[in-house]
Amino acid sequence: MAEPQQGGDGGERGRADRSERPLGEIRDIARDRLIESRLTPNAISMTGLVLNLAAAVLILEDLFVLGALAFIIGSVMDTLDGRYSRMSGKGTPFGAFLDSTLDRIEEGIVLAAVCWQFAAGGEEALAAACLLVVLGSLMVSYTRARAEALGVECKVGIATRPVRVVILSAGLMFANGELIDSVDLLPAAIWTMLALTAFTVLQRVWHVRKQLVALDSGT
Repeated sequence: MAEPQQGGDGGERGRADRSERPLGEIRDIARDRLIESRLTPNAISMTGLVLNLAAAVLILEDLFVLGALAFIIGSVMDTLDGRYSRMSGKGTPFGAFLDSTLDRIEEGIVLAAVCWQFAAGGEEALAAACLLVVLGSLMVSYTRARAEALGVECKVGIATRPVRVVILSAGLMFANGELIDSVDLLPAAIWTMLALTAFTVLQRVWHVRKQLVALDSGT
């Protein structure tokens, strides 16, 4: 009786191995087909731009939940283009430049739509805060780019783009009581982004100063 039981265990393991192998093979085949396709990282970047433009239009139409979904998917596309570029080997220096440029444009467009909504509702302080968030987001990116041009690594800071995307997505999803009555997280999201971007810029300036002083002193 023991032998059939052992044979049963072996059969189960064999079936498990056979079920795992096709999944891995399918994943590898799908990856290879994607790499061999005509899809380029730039096409993914442009798709992200279109989705973020759609998000801005939806926000202007007071469709915050749909705008949030478009913004989230567009932002995911922005993260995929760099990964796909490395995986497929189709990346180019211009593609990397285009990706970074479009990232700044897309974030600015969505925040501009939010700013317009606040201004139209007579909330001048929040509209001004949106403009400062745009400036802060640009400075977070600029400080890193300028530091790296000087030969200094500068990835420190809280308000990286993924963090900003998460905060703004949550604010849009729960804006103006559209998803849940009497719940409006968009103002809190804007103030939070303003504080974090300002703090991150200061973090990076201080970090770069320390690194350059250390280089000058030879330590």
